[in-house]
Amino acid sequence: MAGTRLKDVAERAGGVSIKTVSNVVRGNVRVAEPTRRRVLDAIDELDYRPNASARHLRTGRSGVIALAVPELVAPYFAELATAVIEAAREHDVSVLIEDTGGDPAAELRVACGLSDPLIDGVLLSPIRLDQATLAHRERRVPLVLLGERDFEVPADHVLIDNVLAAEEATAHLLASGRRRVAAIGFQSDPLFTTSHQRARGYLRALEAAGLPHVPELTPLVPAFTRTHGMHAMRELLALPEPPDAVFCFSDLLASGAVRGVYDAGRTVPGDVAVIGFDDIEDTRFAVPSLSTIAPDKRQLAKLAVDSLLTRIAGDPEAPHTTLYAPYRLVARESTARDAGNRTGGT
Repeated sequence: MAGTRLKDVAERAGGVSIKTVSNVVRGNVRVAEPTRRRVLDAIDELDYRPNASARHLRTGRSGVIALAVPELVAPYFAELATAVIEAAREHDVSVLIEDTGGDPAAELRVACGLSDPLIDGVLLSPIRLDQATLAHRERRVPLVLLGERDFEVPADHVLIDNVLAAEEATAHLLASGRRRVAAIGFQSDPLFTTSHQRARGYLRALEAAGLPHVPELTPLVPAFTRTHGMHAMRELLALPEPPDAVFCFSDLLASGAVRGVYDAGRTVPGDVAVIGFDDIEDTRFAVPSLSTIAPDKRQLAKLAVDSLLTRIAGDPEAPHTTLYAPYRLVARESTARDAGNRTGGT
């Protein structure tokens, strides 16, 4: 019903207070269940819809933030988005999800607040936006960066230590006695910071073990997809001396790599041990189950949301911070030492 107000809902619900109606609309669990049910029935009968514009005029904030990721279809970003929504809900904040497709113009549009005055702030995971463009964005909406970009811009940044995590993943393979350890995920584009940081960790682990970097064991991939992981593994297995282990810079690459091993008539981990990165849900159900680096997505989301809301409510010129979320190495069947040749397939 056009023009329906909180007062109208309060009267229809049997004379409850406007504050009670507001608490129900905002999901406040402290409202008694019988009262909450009457208010919800009144909302349905009157077809009441909260007016975000009115809230914005009254408080200066809409209670809406934006989360922008390169590709929502990627399992990692889908799981991260879910964690961000859950973290925002704890603060009675809604999340607008934006898929940038990795397009720098789309990433800049998001960084400027989507040209929407009702967006209080933005969480952005950029992959193609360069530092100079981001530093000179026109609209200074509160911004928190997610991911591995090495940015020196006025924005808080939440990430995990990718270099150290990649070093631990490679060291895990070396600790199982593997010595010809390949890596799938190297990229030449300087903007692909995720690849470069994980490459540094891989190379650091080799150096610590006294092993040289063998370029033929680090094929370039254009993207972190299953298909590119499979093709890269086929290339590695065609070498005169193929690898006995592979660190993949994402679980999607690792999934494709395992398929490549299987198609070649070999086994994981019997012939080739494989470890991934991201701990997406599929890794636990694959055959063999996939060893991986597991970022704490819930903590990453909490740090990001809390940081953004603090920035929205506080001094926009306060010093910006870099926050690190924890991660852990999850060892599963794909790197098991005692698996022999008994585990194959994908």
